[in-house]
Amino acid sequence: MSSILRCGVAWSLLVLCTGVAAEPRNLTVISFGGATKQAQEQAYFQPFNQSGAARVVAGEYNGELSKIKAMVEVGKTSWDVVEVESPELLRGCDEGLFEPLDLGKFGDPGQFVPGTLTECGVATYVWSMVMAFAPQKLARAPESWADFWNLKDFPGKRGLRKSAKYTLEIALLADGVAPAQLYQVLGTPEGVSRAFAKLDQIKPYIQWWEAGAQPPQWLVAGDVAMSAAYNGRIAMAQKEGMQLSILWPQSLYDPEYWAVVKGSPNKALAEEFIRFASQPEAQKAFSQHIPYGPVHRQALGLLPPSVQRQLPTYEANLQGARAVDAGFWVDHGEDLEQRFNAWAAR
Repeated sequence: MSSILRCGVAWSLLVLCTGVAAEPRNLTVISFGGATKQAQEQAYFQPFNQSGAARVVAGEYNGELSKIKAMVEVGKTSWDVVEVESPELLRGCDEGLFEPLDLGKFGDPGQFVPGTLTECGVATYVWSMVMAFAPQKLARAPESWADFWNLKDFPGKRGLRKSAKYTLEIALLADGVAPAQLYQVLGTPEGVSRAFAKLDQIKPYIQWWEAGAQPPQWLVAGDVAMSAAYNGRIAMAQKEGMQLSILWPQSLYDPEYWAVVKGSPNKALAEEFIRFASQPEAQKAFSQHIPYGPVHRQALGLLPPSVQRQLPTYEANLQGARAVDAGFWVDHGEDLEQRFNAWAAR
């Protein structure tokens, strides 16, 4: 019997014996908000609440480690589980901001996508940074990031995320760097200069976005001809009837992770929540609400083919795609973001 089920049975027995429903413990789970949080509510938070194991108190943040670091340093941890991007997971684990996890609790490692079970985090989904466009507004469909730079055949503004991460990779892909060589090139001074020189070519036409909801809005309004975008945001817009398309080749995919904040008084319960959210049925429910790829291999086969085709972990969509190198951004991110901000401000 799972410990979640044991918790539910114990809670039910207490009600039967005393006639009073014991209040389940609160578990504070912090994620990035928006459509992703709505999907998490349906797939994870509400079902976990219904198990009787705990009551999820859901909050959101922008992924900044500074808030977590401040809690840990003063010894007053008010967050239990947090959603983090892969570089922040590595950095936070190295700095002692997250609890080491008992990976044996989460099932057979062979059933998970490689790299999704780590010392301090268990991936919750895989997302992609893709090129998105409104096909009815273009003479033909773009075929690569090189077309993103082709202002003659595809006139109009270009949407890019206002950050070095993803934007520098996209620039090098547009300049002909093979996905397999991407971080070898970007890891050299010459490669960084090459990426910025490529961005210089379209700088007057770039419209920078900072929120994931902006690219689909801009594409539908005709404010930009093409945009880098989160695949889930575009898929949600398609579901709402917006005529948008995704180019999967040369996309950049990256897992998001659950981590337990160091000093959480609810570590065991937090691990139970992560285990619950990592099971095939829960992952299936999440991907049905928002098209991000499940990390449990059995989940993909539970989904209809029409949903599978929208996911970053669908085999055809992985062809020509490149995993974001989290270690690279841990080592070089701060310097590259500073240089990017200085360049963008000029």
